Amino acid sequence: MNSIIRRGVAVGLTVAACALIAGCDDSYLDQSSGRSQQPISSATLAEMDKLDTTPSSPTIIRTYKKEAELEIWKMKSNGEYALLKTYPMCRWSGQLGPKKREGDMQVPEGFYTIAPGQMNPTSHYYLSFNVGYPNAYDRAYGRTGGNVMVHGVCSSAGCFSMTDEQVADIYAIARESFAGGQREIQLQSYPFHMTAENLAKFRLDPNIGFWKDLKNGSDHFEVTKAEPSVTVCGKRYVFGATAKGEVSASEPCPALTRDQDVEALVADKEQKDDAKVADLVASGVKPIRLVYADGGQNAVFAGYKDESDPDALATGPQEIVLDDRKAAPAAVKIAVADAAKRNASSVALAPVEAAAAQPASPPAPTPPPVVALAAAPGQVSGGVLGGLNGGAQNVKKWLHLGGQEPAPPPVEASAPDQPAPAGAPLPPHRDDAVSDGEKAVRMASLHTPPTPPARPNLAGPASDDSDSSKPAPAAAATAQ
Repeated sequence: MNSIIRRGVAVGLTVAACALIAGCDDSYLDQSSGRSQQPISSATLAEMDKLDTTPSSPTIIRTYKKEAELEIWKMKSNGEYALLKTYPMCRWSGQLGPKKREGDMQVPEGFYTIAPGQMNPTSHYYLSFNVGYPNAYDRAYGRTGGNVMVHGVCSSAGCFSMTDEQVADIYAIARESFAGGQREIQLQSYPFHMTAENLAKFRLDPNIGFWKDLKNGSDHFEVTKAEPSVTVCGKRYVFGATAKGEVSASEPCPALTRDQDVEALVADKEQKDDAKVADLVASGVKPIRLVYADGGQNAVFAGYKDESDPDALATGPQEIVLDDRKAAPAAVKIAVADAAKRNASSVALAPVEAAAAQPASPPAPTPPPVVALAAAPGQVSGGVLGGLNGGAQNVKKWLHLGGQEPAPPPVEASAPDQPAPAGAPLPPHRDDAVSDGEKAVRMASLHTPPTPPARPNLAGPASDDSDSSKPAPAAAATAQ
């Protein structure tokens, strides 16, 4: 009997150790806990009374990584949602941007759903609930991973981590909403508050197209104060629409119907926000990129013990100012040099006899060389340099001789996998999520001058790398 008890204790300790190593793997359960039935705090109940809402009314959760905040919105008696409470986030990990693969330590971004079955009342992390990553959008891009939680303990390896006291209150709010009849709670995860200032600062971030898609969902919520419907089709989010036909996350969207009054409000908000962004850029707001050692936390927790990677929070994120001036592509520089050589070799000296036969006259001024760009070998005219005419216009632009700048190649608005701006540092990764070969490449890159930006891939973004042995769930057509 004693040997059986000792074996059981050993197994329990092994499971607990594995749970700590796995970060947000919430497989270890504390069956003796009754904390899942704790009531909503009296302070939160008082705020509900002021807001004209009740514990059983529906809930929406919104999170912001850069500001490290988690918001709880509750439906009022008039059917509109209002902000109930903002909880400072104790810890999140990774960088700004979406989660792409198992083990990348990224907190996901997007629209997710929480059902009653995703609540864990006996979590190793005090209390927790699964946010529903990967959703239909993530699976359309081949993204892997799972076990992304909102939990306590202030320790994150890809999760939204709160203090135990905070998560007890958040858990109780969600529990009472489910008890009141809400079938699913929408969680809107953003990189930052979708303000004009943030959009101006991050306008050159490789994720900006994806973030603008998320902003459209945020705008729908802001103008209606109602939960936006979420459909995934054509590998992008579509908000506030009803599909007329079958929907596939990876296939083009079918015919959609929308509330035109709502769409007019959303369009008006978008135009006003774009105007504010333009004003900020004109006033000199620089484009930046934030590089975190490993995520962050709200300023109110400065000095608070972090269980996952406290050293990563010592200095805060590094702000990199990006250069928004366009450098001349290498192909243009080569074409200019070649054209100059051809022009020089075409100037032949006149024979001496012909010169002697001509009457003496002052030499005519030599006109400046005209640069004409031919298509590169194997490339049809009108390619990357724009052919003869377009290429000349490009060269004039880069040489500041006038001419119109060619329109940039189209980029899919929802594609978050665009290459980073040239010269921007690679964000650091935790050692346990990076192979030795990958580390060597990154160390070498720190001592290698930046190379010119690669030609954009006009075929669209490639699917994310998958290094997970877990099979991905079947793709869902709609993220509810």
